[in-house]
Amino acid sequence: MALSLSFARETPNQVLFSGNSCVKEVILNRPMKLNILNHEMICKIARNLTLYENDPSVKLVLLKANGKAFCAGGDVTSVIASALIGHWTYSVSYYRKQLALDYFIATYKKPVVCLINGIVMGGGAGISMNTTFKVVTEKTVFGMPEASIGHYPDVGEYVGLTGAQLNGVEMVACGLATHFVPSKGARAKLFEKDNKPKWEPSKLEMVSKEMVDQYFSKFDDQDWESLQLPITSNTQSKL
Repeated sequence: MALSLSFARETPNQVLFSGNSCVKEVILNRPMKLNILNHEMICKIARNLTLYENDPSVKLVLLKANGKAFCAGGDVTSVIASALIGHWTYSVSYYRKQLALDYFIATYKKPVVCLINGIVMGGGAGISMNTTFKVVTEKTVFGMPEASIGHYPDVGEYVGLTGAQLNGVEMVACGLATHFVPSKGARAKLFEKDNKPKWEPSKLEMVSKEMVDQYFSKFDDQDWESLQLPITSNTQSKL
């Protein structure tokens, strides 16, 4: 059955990819829809992140968005519309690929910096909260609104169950974000204005085991070893 719905028509440039050989930028570019993630965007992000991960010249990925929102969630409207006409395979594929992308980002082999300026909710939280560094601003508004639309809250406790919103400062305070910067000049601050961040140590080869142990402690849960998570290679096959 041919689909006449809007989600069946691909729209170019809903997600942009740019940058130099070392730093790649992934830019959500659906500002009129608050950058909500549709099937096409998820697939494109997954494909390009796979290319960047396998490219030895790429050292860092920057994830950000155009417009007043970072990402207001997943494109639930298209999922519901497809289900109502009996096109369940689209809905199943959408959620499978979205969750696979979240896990892929969480297990990404290279650092990913996410600049979260504006609204971030639902599926937007999925792709941003799993990055290495989560940079928020005074304009950031975080929320998991699933409960308010009759959908089961799949993450979180108080915030997930109540749909409560957090600002940038609160996100840093509770550990959801790693850094806070003013929205004006955020990108310049992120790259220290000269695009040459002063890493310390300056080279990965200089990182010692003692340095790593200062920030990580042993996990003493006896059930941890029996927990079998899917390996990244298996997850990528579902993207």
